Amino acid sequence: MANLPYYEQKDIENIQKLRTMLKELPPFCTEYFRGIEPRTSTRTRIAYAYDLSVFFDFLKKENPVFSKMDRMDFRLEHLDQLTVTDLEEYMEYLKYRFNENNKEVINKERGIMRKISSLKSFYNYFFRVEKIKTNPAALVRLPKLHDKEIIRLDIDEVAMLLDEVEQGESLTDRQKAYHDRTKVRDLALLTLLLGTGIRVSECVGLDIQDVDFKNGGIHIHRKGGKEVTVYFGAEVEDALNDYLAERQRIDPEPGSENALFLSMQRKRMNVRSVENLVKKYAKIVTPLKKITPHKLRSTYGTNLYRETGDIYLVADVLGHSDVNTTKKHYAALEDERRRSARNAVRLREKE
Repeated sequence: MANLPYYEQKDIENIQKLRTMLKELPPFCTEYFRGIEPRTSTRTRIAYAYDLSVFFDFLKKENPVFSKMDRMDFRLEHLDQLTVTDLEEYMEYLKYRFNENNKEVINKERGIMRKISSLKSFYNYFFRVEKIKTNPAALVRLPKLHDKEIIRLDIDEVAMLLDEVEQGESLTDRQKAYHDRTKVRDLALLTLLLGTGIRVSECVGLDIQDVDFKNGGIHIHRKGGKEVTVYFGAEVEDALNDYLAERQRIDPEPGSENALFLSMQRKRMNVRSVENLVKKYAKIVTPLKKITPHKLRSTYGTNLYRETGDIYLVADVLGHSDVNTTKKHYAALEDERRRSARNAVRLREKE
């Protein structure tokens, strides 16, 4: 398995995790996951399995009809006994609950919507294959989503962030002790994220051979399995070259021989470690903004749109399957461009 590409390794790990999760769900759930397998990713199926686990916990804890039943004793026909009211009670339950470790869990609009969407998919499948007679989930209205403020770095903040990565002047003494060993890697990683807009999962999945300096591009695997080349500019090229010179002197741990970005333990970096890295530097530069790798992606999209004015190009480069997703994120910039164009067309020449 160590010789497989990163994305294939992750798929195998996810399949193994999903099989373990299915052992904790009622037996008929296996049919559902087998049915949706051809059109969903392994990560999506794991999310669905987690959401269904929360749903069956709710039935056992809160619904008097099912409270004395063991979770593994739930049968398919029990889905037909639930009503729209039962599912609306579930939606209310999701706002505030305690998990199996008695830890407080608060779901906001988007978290509730995802779990209800998972339940709708679950009901839709069995209703479509005619295994149940009713589909109350189809009648449940999803919560209204309020638009969130799009957080991104301003141009001067981008420069300050990269300067901080390079110099490390504002780091704590403990952080400075590691900074000399990681600054070249950190600068290459953050410059790559800010200069290409790739997702953090795409970044940690990069192998050395995925970098093509001749054509100025990186070969990545998008969500859904699509393979694309994303191109980078001179600043990214310089940062990657500096890091690769250092990377060649590192002897990686078995299984990480091809990985582009290595941790201090000489293993392939994971998503969490990149998130922590971004948080460490961004907190110094802009403490009031909660900057994550995804916010760096939004920053790149903003800068690309400001430079090109082409929303379709931005959608393509960011890997959005629907340009409306892109428009939603950059609506404020669209309005800014429309305002700036108000005097572009002259109706009569001025005397």
